[in-house]
Amino acid sequence: MAMPQNSTGENGFCFSQTLDFSCPSPPPGEASRTFDPLCGREACGTPLSNGTMSSGVPSPSDSCAKPLCSTTPGEEETQFSKGIKYVSAEGEELACGWGGFTPGCLQLFNTSKGVLFFLCVASFLQGMTVNGFINTVITSIERRFDLRSYQSGLIASSYDIAACVCLTFVSYFGGNGHKPRWLGWGVLVMGLGSLLFALPHFTTGRYEARSAAELGVCGGNQSLPCAQVASSLSSYRFVFMLGQFLHGMGATPLYTLGVTYLDENVKTNYSPVYIAVFYTAAILGPAAGYLVGGMFLNIYTEIGREIDIAPENTLWVGAWWIGFLGAGAASLLISIPILGYPQRLPGSQRYIVMRVSEAHQLKDGSHKKASDPDFGKTVKDLPRSVLLLLKNPTFIFLCLAGATEATLIAGMSTFGPKFLESQFSLSASEAATFFGYLVVPAGGGGTFLGGFLVNKFKLRCSGIIKLCLLCTVSSLLAIFIFFIHCPNMPMAGVTQMYEGSALPGGHLNLTAACNAECGCLQETYSPVCGSDNIMYYSPCHAGCRKVSENLRNGKKVYYECSCIQKNLLPSPGSAEAGKCSSSCAKRPLLLFFMFVVILFTFLSSIPALTATLRCVSDRQRSFALGIQWIVVRTLGGIPGPIAFGSMIDKSCLLWQDQCGEQGSCYVYQNSAMSQYTLIAGLVYKVLGTTFFIVACLLYKPPPPESAPGSSDTSENGNCDLQEQKPSLPSEEDI
Repeated sequence: MAMPQNSTGENGFCFSQTLDFSCPSPPPGEASRTFDPLCGREACGTPLSNGTMSSGVPSPSDSCAKPLCSTTPGEEETQFSKGIKYVSAEGEELACGWGGFTPGCLQLFNTSKGVLFFLCVASFLQGMTVNGFINTVITSIERRFDLRSYQSGLIASSYDIAACVCLTFVSYFGGNGHKPRWLGWGVLVMGLGSLLFALPHFTTGRYEARSAAELGVCGGNQSLPCAQVASSLSSYRFVFMLGQFLHGMGATPLYTLGVTYLDENVKTNYSPVYIAVFYTAAILGPAAGYLVGGMFLNIYTEIGREIDIAPENTLWVGAWWIGFLGAGAASLLISIPILGYPQRLPGSQRYIVMRVSEAHQLKDGSHKKASDPDFGKTVKDLPRSVLLLLKNPTFIFLCLAGATEATLIAGMSTFGPKFLESQFSLSASEAATFFGYLVVPAGGGGTFLGGFLVNKFKLRCSGIIKLCLLCTVSSLLAIFIFFIHCPNMPMAGVTQMYEGSALPGGHLNLTAACNAECGCLQETYSPVCGSDNIMYYSPCHAGCRKVSENLRNGKKVYYECSCIQKNLLPSPGSAEAGKCSSSCAKRPLLLFFMFVVILFTFLSSIPALTATLRCVSDRQRSFALGIQWIVVRTLGGIPGPIAFGSMIDKSCLLWQDQCGEQGSCYVYQNSAMSQYTLIAGLVYKVLGTTFFIVACLLYKPPPPESAPGSSDTSENGNCDLQEQKPSLPSEEDI
């Protein structure tokens, strides 16, 4: 039975494939009738998914008028046994493989689920490398290659710079090209970047831990040389920057072309779930990076060489390079199957036919230009593509809303551990682990739940934007929890005077009569917790003269501390290395509402992405995602940590003194930190809420008559296959 087809679909795509559906023989006398298996009605004069009428007789001038499905009586039995066979009228190969090598066993993975698996592995590796390993090992790299903080900041920023440079080119040309090839080569470039990042370990000499004189206790050798000659090792920062640049180049197709490739090859209502799974893998990657990277840092960088210093020592450098070698090799391997996928998956044609456009309708009708099959194939169409997106107010305000959310996510991921460290008096490693336990269920769960809700309630574009608005308002209300804070642990000479009286704000006085003869240096910050439950700047500042090791926890214990009050305490005049533990009663409340803020922030991410895909025409989806990523990175991802960092630095009580130069902050005032975090969070959440409201109000959906047979269209815009016969085979049968 022959089925006529439209020359151009909703997205301007030329339906040139021939689909062979298995069908029983028609009754006698009806063999000549034309029947539409998609919507179960006669094809002559049948409205297609884009609202146009298609005649059963193709026009000779229509080069794309080829039958979607055709059988002859002699072929019926054979095709019934074989199921569906996809043949391209243009000779396009839809089999999975590399060139002419397309073995049958590989076709088991030539499905949307197979693509999803390999793309999830790629996004997991990207998140683990860029957002996990890099953040974990940056301190070790600074120590190993004598880098300053601003230099390591340039290394981290190289990723975003590369992404911004490549996004327009990749999303425009890749969106109209062979997406799996762009994706595969991108993952391969990302793997090369990881291997290049580990290269300096093998091209430099052995790391020699400089053994410094014993510092810390009162009366010890307190000399610390300030004049340090700049090391030639700092030049390796350019190798690290190049590695990060390759990371950014390789990851660019992943979150633009990867998302649209998934969206094009699954049902419209399944798309949010697939994209949510994809992004959940990207969020779990950094968590694995923190755990695995931290484990490698407990191994000395020169493997097999004995060393007499412990990982807690400031001179220790862990095996930072192992993770990059493993991630690089895995990326190279995973790029091979991705390169083997066809330009579109078998069976994806029916999803394109059934898709109903939800693109924002421009008053001048210029949005229809994007439906031209030849639109976007040359550089000449690039300015027109940009102009079409700029004239789409819904898209613009969704981009701005995404930028505000990205600012919060970037700022929170960078300074969230520091907030916990200060509020609850934790060590840096404890705070990072705590924050990881908080982000994985909240971020990963919120991302997946957002896609699930869109699919569950069959939301259209306007409903999706309203869901984003609801999530943003919920997190806006939860962010008021930062009104409360945990009090600072008392610290002699910083928050209070040595005698116990209050210290005037902004004035430090680390010297007292009890430690005046010790000759303590402010450069050696090594906090200890005294037996009087007061913290001291260092054992020297506490007046401690002897040191031993606690066999229970391995921490150093200092004795004969003249500045610690000797009263009826179990260990009078002693102190233990590390901060005093906080017993803040508000900890559960703070952690719960931080979880809520993170959950609702990530909950809106996939719906916002889905709304972006729906409000633009199909041929502009990849390019629209590229432009959105540029806006999100330039307005959110890059300045976000800077904005949050400058706000938090205003609450610093004690700055590091590097031979007269101000370094990083040692101690923050918890009340001020909470207030500044609240201000920053409120500003960006209010902006995000406003942008979502404006996007919802300005969205103009297509008129109802553009849908194919409104009575035969389900809520999600697809033909109601369950109520019509004959039905199409399920995705699993393909």
